Amino acid sequence: MRFSYAESMCDPTHYVPLAKAAEACGFHSFVIPDSICYPEVSDSKYPYTPDGDRHFLEDKPFIEPFTLIPALAAVTERLRFTTFVVKLPIRHPVLVAKSVTSVAVLSNDRFGFGIGTSPWPEDFQVTGTDWKTRGKRMDEMIEILRGLSKGGFFEFHGRHYDVPSIKMCPTPSKPVPILIGGHAEAALKRAARLGDGWMHAGSDDLGAMLKRLNELRREYGREREPFEVHVISMDAFTIDGIRQLEDLGVTDVIVGFRNPYVEPVDSQTLQQKLDMMRWYADNLIAKT
Repeated sequence: MRFSYAESMCDPTHYVPLAKAAEACGFHSFVIPDSICYPEVSDSKYPYTPDGDRHFLEDKPFIEPFTLIPALAAVTERLRFTTFVVKLPIRHPVLVAKSVTSVAVLSNDRFGFGIGTSPWPEDFQVTGTDWKTRGKRMDEMIEILRGLSKGGFFEFHGRHYDVPSIKMCPTPSKPVPILIGGHAEAALKRAARLGDGWMHAGSDDLGAMLKRLNELRREYGREREPFEVHVISMDAFTIDGIRQLEDLGVTDVIVGFRNPYVEPVDSQTLQQKLDMMRWYADNLIAKT
């Protein structure tokens, strides 16, 4: 089992010391969220809160992930950084490919690209991108990202994107893992068909989702390929629970020590965060 540390919507000055400590404590990865703006007026419901309320996000600090990750990679040596998740279809695929390859090179291939669609129609409105075609465009974007990340000339002619023969330099020395986030059937199908892994945002039906994901991977003939499964689960706070998650096929658990979805502000000091991280490392990571 590998362990990812999660911290978000916190004082931006906490990130550098937390990344250093996560590496020292034996965490494999540090997960980085993505949010571009908060709309003043919206009727949208958030899919990961019980009542769909979104107001917990207002005035919470988000640092753009392609900016934050190089800063954290510069002060660490082994820690991987995994986006959880970048809202892919609100961006242009060629620009995303340039950001992805740059971050992968600067971090010495310590980058996992977690992606999703975004639950907010407003994200698409403010970026001038189409909401209705987000899934189909995301599929094309994944192909473009992989093609441009390999180095050499690449072109793509799809229904939604047309990219002439171009190449980027530099490109990473190995493929960047593309991890698909989301709980809907469409997200599970995309992960099984196109992804190098799947990211789970926490729910009581993890077992059913993993069963369905495995069925889909068999249907697409990909069941023997390497595949990462990243999950949020309270089972990650006991040795027995971690073993049960391993038995389900989980490869990475995402561990956090507060719930930013319900807390109006982050009241934890940096030292409190460091102390909890060390506790987890001593009592769980060291014993698994």
